[in-house]
Amino acid sequence: MTNACPWSRELQLCPRDTISPEMAATSQGNFDGKFEALDLAEFTKKQPWWHKLFGQKSGPSAEKYSVATQLLIGGVTGWCTGFVFQKVGKLAATAVGGGFFLLQLANHTGYIKVDWQRVEKDMKKAKEQLKIRKNNQIPTEVKSKAEEVVSFVKKNVLVTGGFFGGFLLGMAS
Repeated sequence: MTNACPWSRELQLCPRDTISPEMAATSQGNFDGKFEALDLAEFTKKQPWWHKLFGQKSGPSAEKYSVATQLLIGGVTGWCTGFVFQKVGKLAATAVGGGFFLLQLANHTGYIKVDWQRVEKDMKKAKEQLKIRKNNQIPTEVKSKAEEVVSFVKKNVLVTGGFFGGFLLGMAS
């Protein structure tokens, strides 16, 4: 059988007039064994996160875009991130500060009684756990993710530089 639609083995549609009766029979479930199954769940698990996000051909952006475009993309996304980070940060600081103020007010008016001996005991326990964790090495998962980030930054220096510049401008605005 000659394939009138050259892209029919890919996941795209053929024009209706190029489909032969044999092709229609295979599309209705009568497979003749010429197709191989691909487990997409297993395939995507093996792909790095940037391939999932940007696609298979997502190597360094220097290969695809001009310097100005890379700086613009990095700068705009950085500015947006910085602006949102600033607004969320102010909101979070207000919520934490307001909550602390309300707890102190409730403590001073007698609504809340603090067991300071228990607080001191828990603080000593937490301090000892931090000393134990300080002596341990960094987990391998964290090291591998850090290596991925460093590799991505090295391959996309202009976008990363634009992002950080835009981030600082977004935080300042």
